[in-house]
Amino acid sequence: MKNMGNMMKQMQKMQKQMQKAQEELKDKTVEATAGGGAVKVTAAGDKRIVDIEIDEDVVDPEDVEMLQDLVLAATNEALKKVDELVEQDLGKFTKGMNIPGMF
Repeated sequence: MKNMGNMMKQMQKMQKQMQKAQEELKDKTVEATAGGGAVKVTAAGDKRIVDIEIDEDVVDPEDVEMLQDLVLAATNEALKKVDELVEQDLGKFTKGMNIPGMF
């Protein structure tokens, strides 16, 4: 029974550490660019897009589709980087655990 109590305490401690790490992710950001830096997307660690910068030279009314593709590419890359950040920060808590869909 004592081992079970210790295990529960450790689980509670790990849960608090995970919650803290998740809160800290909200303050971390990643950036991704497309078109050689013509479009830059900044995303927070909780998968919020917090900024999009578009170089005015890439804005061509005759080719809106290219601009859309650049924004989409930069956004997808930013979200991929957020996933990597989450794995880096929270993966240490789940190493060896098989919990599908935890994040």
